[in-house]
Amino acid sequence: MNSITSSYTPDASGETPKQLEYIPNLKLSDGNEIPMLGYGLGTAYFKGKNSPEFDEKTVNDAVTALKNGYYHLDGAEAYGNERELGAAIARSGVPRSKLFVTTKTSVKHSETIADAFNRSLSRLGLDYVDLYLIHHPFHSTTPAEHRAKWAEMEALKDSGKARSIGVSNYLPEHLEHLVDAKHPPVINQIEYHPYLQHGDLVSWHKAHNIAVEAYAPLTAITKVPGGPVDPVYEKLARKYGVEPGLVGLRWCLDQGIVTVTTSGSEQRLQTYQRSLPSFKLTPKEVEEISEAGKGKNYRGFWTYRVAKDDWR
Repeated sequence: MNSITSSYTPDASGETPKQLEYIPNLKLSDGNEIPMLGYGLGTAYFKGKNSPEFDEKTVNDAVTALKNGYYHLDGAEAYGNERELGAAIARSGVPRSKLFVTTKTSVKHSETIADAFNRSLSRLGLDYVDLYLIHHPFHSTTPAEHRAKWAEMEALKDSGKARSIGVSNYLPEHLEHLVDAKHPPVINQIEYHPYLQHGDLVSWHKAHNIAVEAYAPLTAITKVPGGPVDPVYEKLARKYGVEPGLVGLRWCLDQGIVTVTTSGSEQRLQTYQRSLPSFKLTPKEVEEISEAGKGKNYRGFWTYRVAKDDWR
């Protein structure tokens, strides 16, 4: 786990985190803690699960992130770079006990989840992961199928090789079959930014003590600039003396949402670590961004699986 400790740790209830001199951990419903700021190896580093090439840039960038205090690392088998992530962990020299490592399974019907998990452990060169996620809900179509796959995840939790288990890209209609399980999902990682707020999904999670983790949090800046959120970001960036991207990240953090971002720039990574704890949005400012975001809809991922008019 992150070596920083404190007497204050937010949890999945959605309580607004206090302003601290560092980015805190969030306590999951199983008692484990996850750093609220993570370094992701998807998007820019995605190369596909069948690519045989070993990408040194991915390794070097991840080592840079680790050496700058990004101990929460978010990967997935589908990204095709678990070997690179494992190499970065080994080269960084950061003790395993300081790290929070996530990977994900896409769930193939031709194999068990345990098979996929063991393959990921081998590629990562690790004995366990801190968080193992089912990458998407589209592997199953019935409640019984969802529960059966989740039972396989629970077995990994019981083995101790997956310290925590959760899901990604799930909606309540998928999660409702799992909330009464022996080990309910502790977290749901979703695309989350002002232009994709998922209706009541976040409040549903909070009511069921499931943490929310955001990927692609800076989409409004990186993929669809010029939208209704831009003036609000810019106004608040001037107020707090930071760049707009930091406002976008704080918007997630100040909702109690674990946030995954990435960059190949060491300077930018250092700026995030240094500047994110230096300011905090007020509840009114968080709501102002949320309201502006409702003026535009945009989904960057899973568009072939989700209806064009479904913004949940």
